[in-house]
Amino acid sequence: MGERLRALVLLGVVLAAGIFIGSAVSQWNPLPQQEIVEPPPRNFTAAGLGRVRVEVLNAGGREDMARLATDHLRDRGFDVVYFGNAEEFGQDSTIVLDRVARPEAAAAVARALGTDWVESQSDTTLYLDVTVRLGRGWIPDAPVKESEGEEVPWWDIRRFLR
Repeated sequence: MGERLRALVLLGVVLAAGIFIGSAVSQWNPLPQQEIVEPPPRNFTAAGLGRVRVEVLNAGGREDMARLATDHLRDRGFDVVYFGNAEEFGQDSTIVLDRVARPEAAAAVARALGTDWVESQSDTTLYLDVTVRLGRGWIPDAPVKESEGEEVPWWDIRRFLR
């Protein structure tokens, strides 16, 4: 019984080491369907404005909106310091709120998200420049679809982590 237990433990350690090494090696090469593509440009990025700290709130109620908008803004150089749900859902249009009297920063965020609705609501208790309240009408960039016919190794867990 003791030898079987030792053999099982040894097998578990070898499998764990193999998975760890395989995962580390697979990170060096992208999956076949993963091409490094620049995000499609919108009208504006944060270039030239310095650091623009942004809070993104999902006020539309659709799943993952705040995370998708966070990725969208970060790809364009904005510093998203918080994202999550708003206090209430059901908002139709996206609103960008200027919090520290930097209308050019709020306008840049609005253009990057494809909206024109910018309001000034100063709040010195917040440590950010802009608040975004996403309405259910905001549509993120279309994700790149996997190309068919390319096989991904069964052991590569990155395909499940999207």
